[in-house]
Amino acid sequence: MTVSNDHAIAILRIELEDIEPLIWRRVAVPTSMSLKDVHGVIQAIMGWLDCHLWEFEAGERKYSLLIQNDPDWNERITVAATTKLSALVADSVTDITYVYDMGDNWQHKIIVEKLTPIDPAILYPQFLGGERRCPPEDCGGVPGYYEFLDNIASKQSKKRKAALDWYGGPYDPDDIGEKRIVADLKRIAGGLRLRWPTSS
Repeated sequence: MTVSNDHAIAILRIELEDIEPLIWRRVAVPTSMSLKDVHGVIQAIMGWLDCHLWEFEAGERKYSLLIQNDPDWNERITVAATTKLSALVADSVTDITYVYDMGDNWQHKIIVEKLTPIDPAILYPQFLGGERRCPPEDCGGVPGYYEFLDNIASKQSKKRKAALDWYGGPYDPDDIGEKRIVADLKRIAGGLRLRWPTSS
């Protein structure tokens, strides 16, 4: 079946790079979403807190938000809020890089697995699965994440307590927090007010 790039659902697989065991998510999103909105979806399904700079890269272009009084950044950025996912799909893009937090440098690989027709009975974005909780914010990138895991598993109670106190509560690396993900996506869907094309 031929699916219009502008009125389709993209099945995205998102993998957090350089970490084993793999942290990944799968989500169905409308191609009519802007890349800024796709950013919001990634934040929700991964469990990030959306408090750092971010960018997409596809082909030779980078997409993000413009920064006031930063001409060097703005010169190389295409505005994510006015770029639809469908524009990338139309250019046959199937692999997209997404970086969150330029300091900790969390690199995500986004794979456009397939396009499917819209099902008006489904609320999009739709969570389709995943494994393992994302690292804590500001933990120091991949090395800091591994150190954090070692500390919360430590037999030394002081080291374990200090790590969990810093995090602010219990941390289960295998619990992705699916209920929260689904609730956050429902909130995003409500804000999008998407309109599907009707068949004549």
